[in-house]
Amino acid sequence: MSIWFHEKLDLALLTANGADCMPGNLGIEFTDYGDNWLKARMPVTGRSKQPYGRLHGGASVALAETVGSVAAAMTIDHSRFATVGMEINANHVRPVKDGFVYATATAESIGRTTQIWSIRIEDEAGKLVCISRITMAVISTDRA
Repeated sequence: MSIWFHEKLDLALLTANGADCMPGNLGIEFTDYGDNWLKARMPVTGRSKQPYGRLHGGASVALAETVGSVAAAMTIDHSRFATVGMEINANHVRPVKDGFVYATATAESIGRTTQIWSIRIEDEAGKLVCISRITMAVISTDRA
């Protein structure tokens, strides 16, 4: 059973919504989704690397927060609610020097006031790069 508020997600629109802010600056694109998960990719370029030529941990967290936050937002009625981040953590497992990384946010708990999402970031070979978890608050739009 699907968790999405609307039956179909428009991945191009989700990507376009972030074009003029951090997701766009990092080149984040939404690529796929299933009943309880959303996937995005990010290129590993000079914009997302640290001075030693590896993917910056902060860029991984920005990718995780982007895909987790957007996924959470897609589960609610925007005329009544908004989702906002409460906490995010990340464990960096393996370096990446080029190519793309892929983040998949999977719903762990979709509650009335709180959501928890796990985000796995993998390299092009499917090897784990970073594991993250984000907690989102669901608030009334009159508080947003």
